Amino acid sequence: MKKLLLVQIFLFIGLCAFAQIPSISQIQSQQMKVEDLSDEQVRQLVAEMKKNKIGLDQLDTYAQQKGIPSSEVGKLKDRIRALNLEKELSFPVSGFSPITDTERTVDQEGTTQSARDVKPMTAAERDYDARRKKIFGAELFTNKNLTFEPNLRMATPPNYKLAAGDEVVIDVYGYSEVQHKLKVSPEGYIRIPYLGPVYVNSLTMDEATKRISQQLATIYGGIKSGNTFVQVSLGTIRTIRVLLIGEIEMPGTYSLPSLATVANALYVSGGPNVNGSFRDIQVIRNGAPVVRFDLYDFLKNGDLSNNIVLQDQDIVRVNPYKTRVELVGQVKRQAIYEVKENETLQTVLDYAGGFTDIAYRDAIRASRINNKEREVVNVPFAEINSFQLHSGDRFVVDSVLSRFSNRVTITGAVFHPGEYALEGANMTVADLIKQADGTKEDASTARAVIFRLKDDFTPTLLSFSVSEGGRISLQREDSVVIYSKLGLQEEYQLKIAGEVNRPGYFNFSDSLQIGDLILMAGGLRDAASLKRVEVSRRVRGKEYNPADSISSIVAQFDLSEDLASAQGFYLQPFDEVVIRKSPTYSEQASVSVDGEVVFPGSYTINTKKEKISDLMKRAGGLRPEAYAEGAVLLRKTFVNSSDSALLNSKLQIFYNKLDDSTAIRKMETTVSQKEQLLGINLLEILKTPGSKYDLLLEEGDMIKIPKKLETVQLYGEIYFPKKMRFDKKITFRDYIRGAGGFTNSALKRRSYVVYANGDVKSSKKVLFFNSYPKVKPGAEIYVPAKKDGKGLNSQEVIGVTTGIASLALIIITILDRTN
Repeated sequence: MKKLLLVQIFLFIGLCAFAQIPSISQIQSQQMKVEDLSDEQVRQLVAEMKKNKIGLDQLDTYAQQKGIPSSEVGKLKDRIRALNLEKELSFPVSGFSPITDTERTVDQEGTTQSARDVKPMTAAERDYDARRKKIFGAELFTNKNLTFEPNLRMATPPNYKLAAGDEVVIDVYGYSEVQHKLKVSPEGYIRIPYLGPVYVNSLTMDEATKRISQQLATIYGGIKSGNTFVQVSLGTIRTIRVLLIGEIEMPGTYSLPSLATVANALYVSGGPNVNGSFRDIQVIRNGAPVVRFDLYDFLKNGDLSNNIVLQDQDIVRVNPYKTRVELVGQVKRQAIYEVKENETLQTVLDYAGGFTDIAYRDAIRASRINNKEREVVNVPFAEINSFQLHSGDRFVVDSVLSRFSNRVTITGAVFHPGEYALEGANMTVADLIKQADGTKEDASTARAVIFRLKDDFTPTLLSFSVSEGGRISLQREDSVVIYSKLGLQEEYQLKIAGEVNRPGYFNFSDSLQIGDLILMAGGLRDAASLKRVEVSRRVRGKEYNPADSISSIVAQFDLSEDLASAQGFYLQPFDEVVIRKSPTYSEQASVSVDGEVVFPGSYTINTKKEKISDLMKRAGGLRPEAYAEGAVLLRKTFVNSSDSALLNSKLQIFYNKLDDSTAIRKMETTVSQKEQLLGINLLEILKTPGSKYDLLLEEGDMIKIPKKLETVQLYGEIYFPKKMRFDKKITFRDYIRGAGGFTNSALKRRSYVVYANGDVKSSKKVLFFNSYPKVKPGAEIYVPAKKDGKGLNSQEVIGVTTGIASLALIIITILDRTN
C-alpha cells in the first residue's frame, strides 16, 4: 500500500512538471494517505519535487486540480516541515510552466516558465540578443525581476463573468449551514445538491449570487425570513486558450488563467522580437480588433488602461514596427526607440529621460539612410522639437569639452590651494594669492613660477617674486606655484647611536642639546656611560683647501646626572651622537657543562679569568664512568660553521664520496648549529690546572663529557663502512681489514682519525710505508678517495715521447761539440 501511494504521489509530481504524463484517476487520488508514508519515502518525494522544481506553496493548487484531498496535502506539508526539508523546495519565480512545444501554461499560483530561459547560444543568436536588448522596452521581457504574472489571490473583479471550468463556492450559514464547491459545466450549469442545475454562464458574481440565492430559498426557508444567509465566491478559476501571432519571440497557443491580461500573454511568449512593434499590439476577439496596446504608455506614464483581461480564443497579434531610431551618447537612456507618426526628436529625448549633465546641446549629429547612401545631418537645439524622424536614424549627443573657460590654479605654500575663477582681464597674481588667503609662513617669496599655455597650447614658464605679483596679469589655465622653504632643502635630521633605548634618526630643531636628544631616544640604557659622549659633525661651508684633510668635526663631552652637557653647546643639523658603554659594566655570562659530572647544568662565570678547571671544580668533578678523553668544548662563533676547516673537510668527504646517509645527516645537524667544535685535553686540564690546555671560559661555552666509549666508526673508501667494537690490541690496519679493506679508489696515505674530543691525526709517510695514527675509543676513521685522474691518449704519448727524444738529441749534440 505504501509503495502504491508513493508511486501515485510521484505521478502527481511528474504531472505538475510535464503535462505529457497521464494523470492518476480520481479514485486513486482520493485514497492517498500521507500518514502511511515513512520518513525515507517523504525524503524521496521531496527530492523528486526539487528535481521538477515544484515548490511547497504549489501543492495546494495542483492537488485541487487532480482531486487529491486538501487534508492529505496539508499533512504532507506538515511532514516535510517536520523533517526540515522545506528549504529544499524554495525556488525563485522563473516564469510560466510549459505544457507542450507549442503551448505555454500559466498555473493558478502564477508560477511560470517563460521563453526567456537561458540556454547555450550561437554567435548569431548572441548578436540577435544583443540587438534586442538595445530596443527600448525589451528589458520588460529580459529582466528576471519583472514577471507581469497575474494576481490570482485578489478579490474577484465585479465585471468577471463565469464560464465553463470556473469553480463556484457556495457558503450557506445561519440557521442552516452547508458549503458546496461546484464546477461550471461546459453547458454553463452548476449542479447544487438536492436542488438541481442552475445556469450561471456569462453571469457576473453579483448576478450569480442573486440567482443562486433565489434557487436555494426554495429548500432553505430561512433565507427568505432572514435567519439564513448565502455567500457566493469564486474558487479555482478556469483556464483559457489564447493565440499569440506576429512578430513575437515564441508564437503559439497558450493556456492562461482567466484573469490573464495582454501583458501576461506577452510575457509568457517572450515579448516582441527584433522586428516586433512595442506600440502596435492588437487584441482580436471574434474576428474584430477590440484594443491596441502600447507598451510605451506603461513605460513612460505607467498607464495600463488598454491592458485588458483576455477571454478564451482571443488572438494577440504583434505587428512589425514602422519607424525606429537610435539615440546614443550623453542621454540618460541610450536605446533604440520606436516612434509613431508626427512624433519628433524631442519625443525620443523624453523617452530617453533627457540629456545628461555634461551633454553638448547646441547641436546633435545624426546619421541618416537615404535612397542610395548615408548622410550626416546636424540638428540645432532650436529644431529638436520639430525635427521629423526617419526609420534608421542614429542620433549622437556629444559631451562638452573637458576644459575650463576661466580657470586658474594656485598650489604650494598658500593656505587654500586649488582652482579659482579668472575674474576679469586684469586679475593679477596678487589677487589670486589673496583669494587663497595669503602665503604661509614658510613660503619662499623670493622666487615663484607660473606655468602657462601659449596660444597653440605649448607650455611655457614665467618666474617672478611674490612681491611683484601685483604687476603680473593672469591668463586662462595659468598655474601658480609658491614654493616652501622647507621643501627646498634637505630634511634636517639628527642621529643617536649606542646605549640608548631607541637609537636612530630624529628631526632637527633649533636649540636642541645632547640631553634633549637622549630623551627623544627614550633615555639611556642601564649600561650607558655619561663619560666621553662623542658628537660628530659635518664640515659645512668651508673654503676648499687641498691641504685640509678634515672630513668631520668630533667633540667629546662628559654629561652630568641630569644629562646637561657643556654650557652653550647646541646640536646642528646632521650631527651624530654616540653614547658609549660603561667600561665597568658587565652582564651575567653563563656556560654549561653536560654529561658525566656530579652536578651538570648551567653556571655563571664569576670572573673574566675563570677557566675550565674552575668550572669542573664547581661541577663536583667527574663521575667514575666518565670518559675524559672524549670531552669536547662547543663555542659560539660569529661566522658560519661551514668556515671551520675541520667541518669543511668532513663535508667534502661526506657529500662527494660517501653514501652513508646516517653520516651525512649527522654532519648536516652539526653544520646547522651556530657553534664550533674546540678540542680540549680534559685529562691534562684536571691534572695540571692553569696549564696551556686550561682555556679561559667564554659566554655560551658548552662542555660535554661522555660516558666511556667502546666503539670505533669507519667512513670513506672502504668496502663496508660500519661501527666496530674498540679493542686496544687492534691497530688501524686491523680496523680497515675488519671493514672489508681499502677500495681501489682509496687514498691510503691521506687517511686520518678524528678522536672523540675533536682532535685529528693523519697518516704519515715513513720511507715507502704508511704510518697510521693510533686508534682510541670513540674515534672516527676517515679514508678519502683519490682524485679522478685522466690518462694520456695515444697522441699525447707520442707527443711526450717525441719531445723527450728531441731533448736527448740536443744534449748529445752539445756534449759532442764540447769534446
